[in-house]
Amino acid sequence: MMYWLFKHFVIGPWLKVLFRPWVEGQDNIPQSGGVILASNHLSFSDSFYLALYVKRPMAYLAKSDYFTGKGLKGYFTKLFMSSVGQVPIDRSGGRASEAAINTALKVLNGGNVLGIYPEGTRSPNGILYRGKTGLARMALEAHVPIIPVAMINTYEIQPPGKLRPRLMRVGMRIGKPLDFSRYEGLEDDRFVLRSVTDEVMYELMSLSGQEYVDMYATRAKELIANGELADAKSSLR
Repeated sequence: MMYWLFKHFVIGPWLKVLFRPWVEGQDNIPQSGGVILASNHLSFSDSFYLALYVKRPMAYLAKSDYFTGKGLKGYFTKLFMSSVGQVPIDRSGGRASEAAINTALKVLNGGNVLGIYPEGTRSPNGILYRGKTGLARMALEAHVPIIPVAMINTYEIQPPGKLRPRLMRVGMRIGKPLDFSRYEGLEDDRFVLRSVTDEVMYELMSLSGQEYVDMYATRAKELIANGELADAKSSLR
């Protein structure tokens, strides 16, 4: 109930008026059955825009920090994230990664829509980075298609670190479902997982028009923070 309340009466109407989102390929999302929507990640608000135009309820995997904050701010952050369909996961690796995949499988095996950011974190500079293979494993184990979704202009509106968004139009291009049933039974093969992930990232690059760099976004953030990439975009070409 809170999900639909926020979507249709609290957040949704304001987003539609202020940012006038446009969408292409909305009919590519099946009306039933488990499916993964894999999106590039440019802004904190990416999840909200996409959920506006997906008729079915969505669940997103979100870092657990949003659910463990202290005090009044932490309470309202947890309430808000839960209300808009965010599912907490621990991204520290190891057993935590396994738990995240199991959480995703519960969503998918229940016939639901799961939103995932293959890069694992927001792009620090608008570039598309290497995808993580957990996406592929989820799709193969749950036997569901992956639909690539490109967010357009959300980096320009609210890049990481900026609290107040800039008012301009945002867009979404939803690609056709990618069927990886040919790899059934190979969900533990790391070469297959990398191949599936790279195919998804190629589709995201084509849909978004972003420059692609074969480096994890977390590594790019480290280099930028250490001053090793003064001008990240030009240095990574």
